[in-house]
Amino acid sequence: VQLVESGGGLVQPGGSLRLSCAASGFTFSNLDMRWYRQAPGKERELVAVISRVGGSTNYADSVKGRFTISRDNAKSTVYLQMNSLKPEDTAVYYCFALYLHGYWGQGTQVTVSS
Repeated sequence: VQLVESGGGLVQPGGSLRLSCAASGFTFSNLDMRWYRQAPGKERELVAVISRVGGSTNYADSVKGRFTISRDNAKSTVYLQMNSLKPEDTAVYYCFALYLHGYWGQGTQVTVSS
């Protein structure tokens, strides 16, 4: 499985970004998909999950109500819509795919700063 993230960048507090993660090399609809993030000096943390069956979602408490994970199986892509961004959301965001084994993307930097 190959995962390629895009959509990161610099945004002011209160702004929005949409991250994308395009998957290849596997049947996308068979993959549970997740977004993680890692801030400088901190451990990688789980941000959002979307299941392969039914598309059920789950979020870290720190992003509930602000972030939305979604998937488009026809495009083999998972998204993370991030609204009301805060400086503490600054991190490298990683896409993760799970089916028997776990697969990581290369990460995309999100910086929230005025």
